[in-house]
Amino acid sequence: MAYITVVEDDASVRELILCTLRSAGFTVDAYERGEDFLEQYEKHKEPDVILLDIMLPGIDGFELFKRLSSQNGFDVPVIFLTARTTEVDKVSGLNLGADDYITKPFGVLELIARVNAVIRRRGRSARPQQAIESGGLKMDVSAHTLYVDGEKTELTYKEFEILRYFMRNPGLVLTREMLLNEIWGIDTDIETRTVDMHIKTLRQKIGRRGEHIKTVRGVGYRFEV
Repeated sequence: MAYITVVEDDASVRELILCTLRSAGFTVDAYERGEDFLEQYEKHKEPDVILLDIMLPGIDGFELFKRLSSQNGFDVPVIFLTARTTEVDKVSGLNLGADDYITKPFGVLELIARVNAVIRRRGRSARPQQAIESGGLKMDVSAHTLYVDGEKTELTYKEFEILRYFMRNPGLVLTREMLLNEIWGIDTDIETRTVDMHIKTLRQKIGRRGEHIKTVRGVGYRFEV
């Protein structure tokens, strides 16, 4: 069964998560502070999913995620936990590259469902696949690497998955809702605006090849070569 790490400073919430996930068959460990987790991270087996509270004492969840993401080879799905409910807060977390966002208070069934959904999505993406190549873009899916006109280009996990979805569906109009469902999961409550923000950044990173991602006004996007 999957191994989950929880970083949550509220003892009652932390205990609820531990009991819920363990009763569902997961192996779980937990930390109260981000500093404690960072200290132990490199010494232990890498978790399959990290549940990360944003409002942590000391290093907050956003900063902790940035530090983890800066490490070479880091590719662990992260679900943010927070009492913040504004769209800005949700989009901020997702723009960093998080896989999902759970707002407190949450139900135990929702927690289990979201953890399982993230694991399923990552499991599908981890299956061996051939390289995808089109219009000066080459994706090595197994290595999660993109080359733009032969030069390696760094993308976040979400940006990579968005581009892969485009390249596997050339010429098709993909709505924002389709992209949200495919990349973030069907149960997400994030506004479609976050798709536009990710695609704007993606276009910038791939330079002139960003012209392959066409905006279909009022509908979504289409990948054309």
